[in-house]
Amino acid sequence: MVALGGLVACDESPAPEAAGVTAGASPVVVSSCGLPLTVAAPPSRAVALEQNATEIMLTLGLADRMIGTSYQTDPVLPELRADYDRVPVLAKLYPSREAVRAANPDFVYSTYSSAYAPDAAGERKELGALGVPAYLSAFACEDQAIARDEVTFDGIFAEIRDIATIFGVAAKGDRVVAGQQARLDAAKRTGTAAPDTSLLWYYSGTSTPYVAGHGGLPDTISSLLGATNAFTDAKQKWPAGNWEEIAQRNPDVIVLADLTRGGDGDSAQSKIDFLRKNPVTAKLDAVVNGRFITVSGSSMDPSIRSVGALEQVSAGLHTLAPNLR
Repeated sequence: MVALGGLVACDESPAPEAAGVTAGASPVVVSSCGLPLTVAAPPSRAVALEQNATEIMLTLGLADRMIGTSYQTDPVLPELRADYDRVPVLAKLYPSREAVRAANPDFVYSTYSSAYAPDAAGERKELGALGVPAYLSAFACEDQAIARDEVTFDGIFAEIRDIATIFGVAAKGDRVVAGQQARLDAAKRTGTAAPDTSLLWYYSGTSTPYVAGHGGLPDTISSLLGATNAFTDAKQKWPAGNWEEIAQRNPDVIVLADLTRGGDGDSAQSKIDFLRKNPVTAKLDAVVNGRFITVSGSSMDPSIRSVGALEQVSAGLHTLAPNLR
């Protein structure tokens, strides 16, 4: 979460003219994953390094303040498509350090630390030395010792407000969060599961399945809906599992990540096909009874889509309830 600090001397350059932006807004001093950042004026040439950061910015109405996006992992949310098409795509995956510098940004944002690797956009300290504040989600700090231990919706909403504050559109941020909170509350009322209902969150892989462990968004959603994440005892947020142990735990429901990148076992349907033909998993209660819930892959990470993932799982549990008794 960004901590608003003391004000520093105001930059003489004018603040960008945009709806909801206060002209002449004071600079903001923030701390992002232990790195102090000074944002002298609401940015007007921002780069988002991956889809989750991009969609948060677009939801806040910041398309006209963006000069680059990258790393699209899922089809863009329909309500954001028109704005997304206005933003230049710098790279299919992460842009290189050279591509980022050539774009001449005044702010860079990512929800994944991998975006700031030396072979990607470069370290945040390097960008800071060039006068470019580089923000990173508190859930994905380079130093895991200072990253948030658990993904919470309060933390996601705080990040949305952080970005809104940096861009001088705090009121818009409050409205976005209020809308998300209302949806969250409604979904929790709709699809609460029986306390002993276990959910396997299956992200990717067939020979080695990657599943949701403790502390990630799936763990939080499971708890909020009264269910149990089948691998909540795992120390990692996304551990590598094995089918024999999954069969032993025999989850009641399998939540499938629908990934569009085209790899083995990425799409939800390819996961279902594999689970049904694999001798170890074909006899799982969830597979035999078709207890599957599908969500987009990117919504399993903290983002503007996170409430949507909770809504989908809530609705799925509501539909499956008669089959779970």
